[in-house]
Amino acid sequence: MKNLLTTVLLGLAVLSSTACKHPGKDAETVTAVTSENTDDISKDVYVDSYGEKIEVTINRSKNTATIHLNGKTYDLKKSAALPEYTASNEEYQYSEIKGNITFLKKNVDMVLFHLKQAKKESGPAKMASY
Repeated sequence: MKNLLTTVLLGLAVLSSTACKHPGKDAETVTAVTSENTDDISKDVYVDSYGEKIEVTINRSKNTATIHLNGKTYDLKKSAALPEYTASNEEYQYSEIKGNITFLKKNVDMVLFHLKQAKKESGPAKMASY
């Protein structure tokens, strides 16, 4: 009986030592993919003389403009044929030319928003003395 118990214990010891020789778990590596936003985006808010507010987001990389006015959103594409920054779609046109910001509905020639920005005053002019 003692031999049997010794043999069983020795067998269990051999089995347990060989069972524990498998490689341990590798540490999990989490690789986060970060995409860099390389878009050239500018966001401006303008208020006209009537107190109406327009929010203009221009993505110069994708040549798009998003206009928020009176709770509505308008997505426009930049027009290369028109001067300075002008974007339009089938119904609407946004333009920012020489400080004049205009948003209009094309098919009825109705101006929805217009703002003429004041020119920045420069300091006093210095005159050269001879």
